[in-house]
Amino acid sequence: MTLSRRTLLRLGAASAGLVLPGARAMGQTRASPPKPADAAAAEADGAVSGAVERHGLSVFGDLKYPPGFTHFDYVNPAAPKGGPFSTAVRGTMYNQAFGTFDSFNAYNQQGNGAQGVELLFDTLMTPAEDERGGMYGCLASSVVIADDGLTYRFRLRPEAHFHDGAPVTADDVAASFDALKSEGHGNIRLALSDLLAAEAEGPREVVLRFRAGRARDVPLVAAGMPVFSKAHLAKYPFARSFLTPPVGSGPYKVERFEQGRFVEYRRVPDYWGRDLPVMKGRFNFDTVRYEYFRERIPALEAFKAKVYLFREEFTAREWATQYDFPAVREGKVKLETLPDESFSGVQGWFFNTRRAKFFDRRVREAIGLLFDFDWTRRNLMYDSYNRTVSFFQNSDMMAVGKPSPEELKLLEPFRDRVPEEVFDEVYVPPPPMARGRTAPCVGRPSTC
Repeated sequence: MTLSRRTLLRLGAASAGLVLPGARAMGQTRASPPKPADAAAAEADGAVSGAVERHGLSVFGDLKYPPGFTHFDYVNPAAPKGGPFSTAVRGTMYNQAFGTFDSFNAYNQQGNGAQGVELLFDTLMTPAEDERGGMYGCLASSVVIADDGLTYRFRLRPEAHFHDGAPVTADDVAASFDALKSEGHGNIRLALSDLLAAEAEGPREVVLRFRAGRARDVPLVAAGMPVFSKAHLAKYPFARSFLTPPVGSGPYKVERFEQGRFVEYRRVPDYWGRDLPVMKGRFNFDTVRYEYFRERIPALEAFKAKVYLFREEFTAREWATQYDFPAVREGKVKLETLPDESFSGVQGWFFNTRRAKFFDRRVREAIGLLFDFDWTRRNLMYDSYNRTVSFFQNSDMMAVGKPSPEELKLLEPFRDRVPEEVFDEVYVPPPPMARGRTAPCVGRPSTC
């Protein structure tokens, strides 16, 4: 699996080492045609609606974990607490930048948000990392979904409170959604465009109302948004940048920081949600620190000098040539390559089919036949990449064999508008070329 920074924190893993996720390479295939958004949403909601109180949400209707589950399967509920975790900034969300920060608000359009601010805030529900499209109660203990799938009623846990001791109320949730929808980052406002209103009904009940025809994952997107303190929002306008540590309810607080250089968070020892099923075994480090560097190479050299303790390497050349330094040879740094068993993305070159020369599918097919992936992998990628055969590699959405009866039912009305190959065996990229030749290998001989 790809061990991202956020996944590492959720798993509570400790390591003074480096991870190179399994590589993702080029390829494509036929995928099952998606259902219309309204039908898909209605189908998913129909499996969990009917004014029944639910402990979680699912895009697909069914949940992996039953009511009363004690912890996620992928965590150790008895994991020891303590110790430091530190890493360099490797990814961003919303307004964050790789090289610096000047605000503890990463959710608006202003400034550059600090790395790790999501550790400060709880959400209504929390995703399970071993289940696609499933979320379970965090601030909310349960949710009731209307029959039409447009009204979601969340019940808040009475024990939930902010770091200053104030309870988390429905007013806080409603104020948070108002701020995110009106002044949030553009990506957030777009994601919440089908959320019509968030209304407090009593101190511990908040209702989210959605637009008819919404995308089926919108309620889950909303349930995963951070909840802020309404009192803090009144004091620090949401649209502005600020470096005053915000009041959150999450597992960490801001410990110390130096603008543009590092930010460090300390675990809240009496965190209200530490024993929730979605939190057990997670957030185990006493401190979590992010170091900022302007360039990749200085960041790598800083890791060699033990400025920080954990590094993910995403560049095949660096992985192949830069990790034979003394700390590795002395066993002080552990190197590990993890196979990518996650739902894979695609890395490659893409045709601009609006250009006349690429519009003809025969031209694109000819280029695909000429492309020597095996040579590219050996000479440019240090043998680190495997070729994918689907945009949906490693998932149950990956096409296999000929279309199923269900797929054929959807495809038949378009038979005269799509290539006949769509109704045959799934497309796979050409086999490796024989070295020193320009024609594709036949039967994959040993010279390939």
